Amino acid sequence: MLSGINPLPASRWWSFWAGASAKPRPAENRKTQMLEHPMKTTTIQNALSALSVLIYAASSLAGEPVYPLKVSENGRYFIDQKGDPVFWLGTTQWQLFREYKREDARTIIEKTKAKGFAFAQVMLMGVGDGTKPNIYGEKPWIDNNPLTPNEGYFKNVDAVVQIARENNLIISMTMFHQRYRNYITIQNARAWAKWIAQRYQTVPTIVWSMTPEAKPEFAPIVRELAAGLREGDGGYHLVTFKPDPAPHPAGFLHDEAWLNFSVMQTWKWVERIYPMVTLEYNLKPVKPVLMGEGAYEQGSEYGFEVTPLWVRRQAYYSYLAGAHHAYGHNDSWRVLPTWKQALDAPGATQLGILKKIFLDRKEWWYLVPDQTVFASGGTTNGQVLNLAARHKDGRWVMAYLGSKASFSINMSKLTAGSTVKAFWIDPRTGESVAAGRFTNAGVNSFSTPDGWEDALLILEPMR
Repeated sequence: MLSGINPLPASRWWSFWAGASAKPRPAENRKTQMLEHPMKTTTIQNALSALSVLIYAASSLAGEPVYPLKVSENGRYFIDQKGDPVFWLGTTQWQLFREYKREDARTIIEKTKAKGFAFAQVMLMGVGDGTKPNIYGEKPWIDNNPLTPNEGYFKNVDAVVQIARENNLIISMTMFHQRYRNYITIQNARAWAKWIAQRYQTVPTIVWSMTPEAKPEFAPIVRELAAGLREGDGGYHLVTFKPDPAPHPAGFLHDEAWLNFSVMQTWKWVERIYPMVTLEYNLKPVKPVLMGEGAYEQGSEYGFEVTPLWVRRQAYYSYLAGAHHAYGHNDSWRVLPTWKQALDAPGATQLGILKKIFLDRKEWWYLVPDQTVFASGGTTNGQVLNLAARHKDGRWVMAYLGSKASFSINMSKLTAGSTVKAFWIDPRTGESVAAGRFTNAGVNSFSTPDGWEDALLILEPMR
């Protein structure tokens, strides 16, 4: 039995439909049996409280974040249960529950964690209409009815969720996709969401996600799903959704109270990342923004090669515009024979370098996008951008140059100290090269190092 999931017999998992009898029915009737609430609220809350203490103790000893995830007080970033900021660098493994054997899922999760990713986006029923069987031949639902889930399918999900938990990797679990609409409907959405949320109600390494179209006709079902999730886990996990397809308008359902953070996608249009993130970033109420899906490394459907440079640009554009970011590789979500090699793809490795660069900045979570850092040479339009951000109190300044560039910086943006050290970082390798010492006044000019595809300039006070 998966630790942290209610240790109930299988017969009880089949019956939680609101208003149904709590009396278990014979096994031969399970195919038509609706779902019923498996535990009373007081029992749930007691279990959550006890579990949180255990999670806190275990994770604190390891220096790991203590989940479940929360949103910071200022609404810009994520924190753990200790109040420590959590850097959202995600990867995409849509088919993890359905198309991989458990031992392969373990390989993916462990390698993902080792690369520096803290989150993995996974579709609960995989890509498609939601009815396809997993690698073991188990379909998600009996008779394709979400209200009669197949225990065999979800026991495999349990096992993979447990592996992620052992590695303290958060799964952003897409429990509805607009392609599932023929089966998950306005009539059964709340009950389906409630059931899945109850099943994983005490698993801390989960974030709930949905994938509707950003159209008014999808609002009712999304609201029903959100209500079911909240009824099922009591608000233990964050809830979000990522509209599909791209491009999509900003702000769809943004002011709904249940929506903890915004997720967007740009597909192949790297030039849309900065303007779309900026629109979402400036919406009220303030909520974290995740650039959840761009072009996949080595993707075959875009009409151009998605190189490691393209991958880096997508990520740095996201972060310096004030968002968080998720990566993906073509071979992983398509489950190609080369999926294992894809786990060590250059883009994945270089995003681990990106994470380290940010974590090395003092109070990285107080990043503020600020294009007035550039006195000249800043670029916010097109595919090749030069973007800047700073610490809210001027403790550091960061500029990302998407290609070879000459530009100038307003040194007064760095207010914490009168003498400034400047240095370059190669986003491909993490290699650092000194760029000089300056005063924090006036304007200074810079040119990216010869031979670099892109570059980061960091300005920090001398210590």
